[in-house]
Amino acid sequence: MALTKAVIVKLDQPGTPPIPVMFNPPKYELSKTNQFAEIKVPGLPSSVLQFVSGNAKSLTMDLFFDTTDRKTDVRLLSSAVSNLTEPHPMTKAPPRLLLLWGSLAFPCVLISVRQTFDHFNTLGLPLRATLSVEFKGHDPLKNVLAATPLAQIAQTTRYIVKVGDTLQRIAAEIYGNPNQWR
Repeated sequence: MALTKAVIVKLDQPGTPPIPVMFNPPKYELSKTNQFAEIKVPGLPSSVLQFVSGNAKSLTMDLFFDTTDRKTDVRLLSSAVSNLTEPHPMTKAPPRLLLLWGSLAFPCVLISVRQTFDHFNTLGLPLRATLSVEFKGHDPLKNVLAATPLAQIAQTTRYIVKVGDTLQRIAAEIYGNPNQWR
């Protein structure tokens, strides 16, 4: 049984028909990164890494468009995808999207698209294109906050550093234990 064609749905414009992908990509790549702060402490042989936050998931793939049999400009099809990087006049931001393909449902925004045209008719009209696209996961704020344990939010503390403070003294004051400075 063949996999149904991938489609891109504009979440900000309900009722807008989904954008079908002409041919399913042969593969896609999902990636997730974290951000760390590197804290340099004088006298230590290496710096201390402190987790800051997770970054949004990223989905990359190549989309293939071919109009050789129709002899029409392939940009008429590929522009439906490349235009998803353009800000909407009302929101001043590119649209929020939902990429659907088989079991993959990826709420996202399109952050980059690179178009390569590699087949032309005798007049120079492009008939074949490959779009290298990168989508960034877009989780609604309420979902992100719901995934954060309340204890972690309550643990966030502000401290104004005073002359002569050390990490151990701050840890003792905030956590009641100077060994918790990391």
